[in-house]
Formats: sequence, structure tokens, C-alpha cells
Amino acid sequence: MIQRQNLRGMRIGSLACVAAVIFLSDVVRGAGVAAVREVIEQNEREANLEECLETAFQNNRRRPASRFAVAMAEAQHRQALAGYWPQIGLKGGYQRLDEAPNFLFPASTFSVPAQNIAIPMGGSIPVTVPGVGTIPVSSFPVPAQSIRIPAQDVRLMDPDNLSASLNADWLLYDGGMRRGHREQAAGWVEMMKQESHQTDLEIADSVRRFYYGSVLARQLQQVGQDTLARMEATLNLTETMYKEGGGKVKRTDWLENKVMVESLRSMVALLEKNEKMARSALANTMGLSWDTTVRPADKETPFAPFIDRLDGLVSAAYRFNPDWNKLEAGIRAAEGAVRTAKSGHYPKLAVTGELRKWWNDDSAGMATDRNKEGWTVGVGMEIPLFSGFLVKNKVAETRAQVAKLKEEQFLIKEGLAIQIKDTFLGLSAAEKSHQATLEAMNAAVESRDLNTRAYQNELVETEKVIRAQLMEALMSAQHYKVRYDHIALQSQLNLLVGTEVLKKLESR
Repeated sequence: MIQRQNLRGMRIGSLACVAAVIFLSDVVRGAGVAAVREVIEQNEREANLEECLETAFQNNRRRPASRFAVAMAEAQHRQALAGYWPQIGLKGGYQRLDEAPNFLFPASTFSVPAQNIAIPMGGSIPVTVPGVGTIPVSSFPVPAQSIRIPAQDVRLMDPDNLSASLNADWLLYDGGMRRGHREQAAGWVEMMKQESHQTDLEIADSVRRFYYGSVLARQLQQVGQDTLARMEATLNLTETMYKEGGGKVKRTDWLENKVMVESLRSMVALLEKNEKMARSALANTMGLSWDTTVRPADKETPFAPFIDRLDGLVSAAYRFNPDWNKLEAGIRAAEGAVRTAKSGHYPKLAVTGELRKWWNDDSAGMATDRNKEGWTVGVGMEIPLFSGFLVKNKVAETRAQVAKLKEEQFLIKEGLAIQIKDTFLGLSAAEKSHQATLEAMNAAVESRDLNTRAYQNELVETEKVIRAQLMEALMSAQHYKVRYDHIALQSQLNLLVGTEVLKKLESR
């Protein structure tokens, strides 16, 4: 029975060490660090949380990427607004023809019938007739004849042409098309702004969690080192007692203690590695180089009870949560798409105008002064008559999209409230666990102290001392982990509600 209890005590001690390592491994794994080899840091710096956040906002590459997304959306919005302005364009060009263009009048023949041509105004003309003399003639006959006109090649203009024109088009009525495009673009801008806000919240959340994760890593490493030092002292005391004592402590006790010390030594090495990787993860989140590590200035994770009310947090989330606001902007953009689709049923009305100038060296044919310059003003209308029900189905599609987004809004509304409630309840549980683990840690410290002093006087068994030392390490690690969980849940709540970073950015 005693041996079974001893084995049970040793198993509890082993589980305590393994649990302490698992606590920290979970924290470091959350950093998403793929490397598993220990690296030698060339640069190390110390910073507090505010400095880490400031550096992350300046250096993290996700932030400028989200800013460019906003700039793209704003440019698209300005493109939509351009439809309200007249579209003016200037054209110019030079053209060289291989030959001068011409117009060929074909050859033709027309007949003149025989006729008697009288002298106008009743007058006469003198006509000299040989052998007769000069006599007055008041008319004379013309015989029938045919007159042939040869083909005529008329040159229209010089082969070298230089032209310029100024064109203007102004859409007066479009059935709501431009307004729909504008609403779509405005909704997209708001969505990208919410994406940028979400990025800022996620960066702040990551920095806060990795910062206090690094603090926890250092605390757990210190717990491991202190426990190893105590275990080594106990091992030396056990060796002395079994060699020089009265036989109550045996060599088997020393061997079992030796196994635990060496096992703990390997775990402490893993804790040291995890502590360094936690610093590197923090530096990576801040946008620093891979060979840079950041040492948190805080020695322990702060703890303060959370005092906000659940209903107030949910109400704030419906105003500030980026996902919620992004969905509302998406609904507005989809409603603009409906308006754009419906514009296909209505006519389009536009005013057009043109100023033109033509330079040509010829002055005849087509190249007359009247043709070389001028202006044109017109009004055009496009009326859709039938498109195979294309517009009708576009409207149906966009309306279905709006209905779909509104239904998703109900799901997100409930889901967001459930997430906040879960985090809020987690905070309450963490606060209760904080007090319980604090008392357990203090009791474990006192138990370890009492058992160590009793062991020096050979009043307790070896495995009981070892169990007390490992239990102190386990309770300490559990308490530090609860403190970290509490502040990590607060950071997650800030991410869900979406207010803290907004206040920080507005205060700058």
C-alpha cells in the first residue's frame, strides 16, 4: 500500500511538471511561430505595453496594407462621382493620304434640236451676202447638232491633313444608374474602413496577448528554475541522509529523487526555449526583424476585476464592432446595386457637343473655308425596349442579395452577442479562479516549507517532500496562467466590442 502511494505521489509530481510545460506551450503556439529550433537573438530591447503597441502600429505590415485598401475604395468612389460631370475630350491628328482624293464627273453628250434664233428686242444684224450685198437679218436658223462634254477629274483636297476637335458629353438623366454606383462605392469605402479598424484591433489584441504571454513565459521559467533548485537541494539532502542517517532514508529514495530532478531539468530547458520564442513572437507581431527580441518591462501580469455590464457591452458592439458595421455597409452597397439594376428600365438622356478645326492646303473641292471649321450641338436619347428580361432578372438578383445580407445580419447579431456573453462569463470564471488559485498557491508554498523542514528532521517521507515541491510549482503555474487568461479575455472582449483601439487612435 505504501509503495502504491509513493508511486501515486511520483505520478502526481510528474503530471505537475508536464502541466506547467503545457501551459506555456499553449501560449507560444498561439503566436503561430513555425520555427522549432532555438535561435540566438542578436538584438534585445525592453519595452512596456504602450511602447509595444506604438511600435506595432508603426511597423506592422498589415496596417499599411489595410490603408491601401481604403485608398483603393475611396478612389473607386471618386470614379463613381465622375459620372455626374461632363466628359470632355480633345482629339487631334495628322493624316497623309497616298493620293489626293478626287471626284470624277463622267463624259456626257446632249443634243441641241434645230431652231430659229430671233434677234432680241425686234432688232436686226447686218449680214453680207456675196453677190447680193448687205441685208438686215432679224433671225437666223440653227441646225440640229450634238454637243459632247469630256470627263472631268476634280481634286477634293490636299493629301496632307491636320485636324483637331473638342468633344463634350453630359449625361442629364440615367434612371438612377449613377446614384446606384455612388451608393455601392460609398458602401465599399465604409467596408474597407471597417476592415482597417479590424486590423488595428487585431494587432492590438495580438500584441497584448503576446506581451503578457511573454511575461507568463518568464514567470513559468522562473518557477521551473526555483523548483529545480529546491529539488537539487532536496536531492543533496537525501543523499546525505541515506549515507549518514539512521537508515530511514534509503538509496531508492535518492534514486527516485534523482529521476525527478533530471526530468525537471529537461523541462526547465524547454521552458527557457519557450520563453525566448515568446519574446520573438512579440517582436514579430510588432513588425520587428526575426533576430530581434523584446523583453516585457512588466514582471507580472496585472489583475483588476472587470466591472462593465453585459448588456452595455452588447449595445456597444452593435455600434463599434467592425464585422457588424461592415455588414451594414454591405447592405447599403447592395441596395445601391438594386438601384443601378433598376435604371436599365429607364431611358438615358445626354447632351453632346463638338468644336472642330481642319487644316488643308487646298481651298476648293471639300477643303473650303466653310468645311474647315465649325461646331455641333445635339441631344441624344436611348430608350430600352426589350432585352430578353435581362434587366428584370438583374433586379431580382440584387434584391435577393440584399435579402440574404439582412438575414445574415440577424445571425451575426445573435452570434456576436453569444461571443460577448461567453467571453464575459469567462472573465467571471477567471476572477473566481484567480482567488481560488491564489489561495491554493499560498497553501502549496506553506506546505512545501513545512514538509521541507520536517524532512530535514526525518519526520516525513521523501516522496511527500517531492510532491509538495512539485505541487507548489503546479499551483504557481496555474495561478499565473489564470491571471494571463483573465487579461487575454479582456483583450478578446475589446476585439469583439471594437472600442478600445478607436479611443486610442482618436486621442492621438
